[in-house]
Amino acid sequence: MIKIRTKLLVYFASILVLLVLLFLVREQSNDKVMELYNENVEYFFLLNEITKATNQTFQSLQIYVHEPLTDNLQLYQTEKEQLLQLQQIVRDTDKDGVAKKNVVHMITSFLDQTEQTIDGIVNQDIQQYSIHLSEAERTASYIHEKTLDIINVELTNSQELSVLLNEKVANTKKMGTAIIIAIIVLSILFALWFSNGITRTIERLTKAAQEISTGRYKGEDVVVSRKDELWFLTKTFNEMKQNILESVSEIEEKARLAQLLKEMELKSLQNQINPHFLFNTLNTISKTSYIEGAERTSDLISAVSTLLRYNIGNLERPTTLKDEVEIVKEYFFIQQARFRDRVEFIEKVDPGCLSTPIPCLTLQPIIENAFIHGIESMAKGAKIALHIYDDKNKVCIDVIDNGVGMDQKKINRLLGKEEESEGSILNKGSGHSTGIGMNNVRNRLKLFDKESSFTISSNVGEGTKVSIRLSQSR
Repeated sequence: MIKIRTKLLVYFASILVLLVLLFLVREQSNDKVMELYNENVEYFFLLNEITKATNQTFQSLQIYVHEPLTDNLQLYQTEKEQLLQLQQIVRDTDKDGVAKKNVVHMITSFLDQTEQTIDGIVNQDIQQYSIHLSEAERTASYIHEKTLDIINVELTNSQELSVLLNEKVANTKKMGTAIIIAIIVLSILFALWFSNGITRTIERLTKAAQEISTGRYKGEDVVVSRKDELWFLTKTFNEMKQNILESVSEIEEKARLAQLLKEMELKSLQNQINPHFLFNTLNTISKTSYIEGAERTSDLISAVSTLLRYNIGNLERPTTLKDEVEIVKEYFFIQQARFRDRVEFIEKVDPGCLSTPIPCLTLQPIIENAFIHGIESMAKGAKIALHIYDDKNKVCIDVIDNGVGMDQKKINRLLGKEEESEGSILNKGSGHSTGIGMNNVRNRLKLFDKESSFTISSNVGEGTKVSIRLSQSR
């Protein structure tokens, strides 16, 4: 995730680097111009000094010729040394070409002529020093003319170079101006891009918050492409909206289930006609039957009494699988008295699973459904099996019948996925002892254990299997 602060620091660092580069380029260009200018000026001064030193050396030589004194000779030697130093400086300069070599050679020739003139004076050879003095004077004039020519040529070249340098300076200025304009344009574009990215996200969040404030939680999530603090804020906002939506859905589901439970309790209450009186009456009939020797009739009445007592109790009371299995046995005993050998009840129960908590009246409605919708119309060979076992930390409950089966449409009605489910099933199941539909069982299971599952698998003519999976962690 790239933070907004990082983006700003990178932007300002880039601007600073561009400005520093622009400054360095301009300074480098100015330094080159000044360097070339200083080189030319120093070279011009050097040539002028050579001309001046040559004239001074020749003048000191003339003085010595007219007055051959020691002091005049010393003066000549001093001027000569200065000229030799200037000659060495010319040799060491970076200037190349014939003009430089000619100046050096002419200085050497001039000094040779002056030395021979000195020798002629010392030897008192008037003809010798006169000839060499004239040659020295002529060479001095050549040096003067040559240095002037070189200065003229260099000035001409410097003028052309100055034009090129001016063009270079102008191009550098243009480049600097272009860079500054580019920085300004990029700064404006970056400001627009950066501000739009922030304001657009804030506007989307504001709009989504307004929708939530009006109770609309199912709007689309706010999407942000760039990963920064606003991306994290938007992600958190979307998660918060989803959590609110889930909480609202859960509250609505609980309210619906609570209303359904109240309706079922009301229906159960409507079916109660002084239950204590009814239980006492049934117990009296059961004891009378037992005394008269009708033990099966006594057991049947006792089973009905137990079943009624269990069914009209509070649906929210704590119950375990053991209680549910016991009441299913009582129910099957009553039904077996009705169907006799037409139906067989198969029970395979793992005792280790019987302590598992489960909502009250979960198994009996499923067994009722197996009787009424599965095997009631069968003349013989009807079977209903109850299997309870442990599988991978799940308590598994399977109710299997070999009845007529059903299609998917009927399964949907049983599970309340179609509008007529509750009404049609309750009407068809008027003979039930509970009046509780399969959808009610499934909803109460989901409310009791969110990790539970309730499935129905069936095909017409192949029987039906109802499967429940409960978590053992409860």
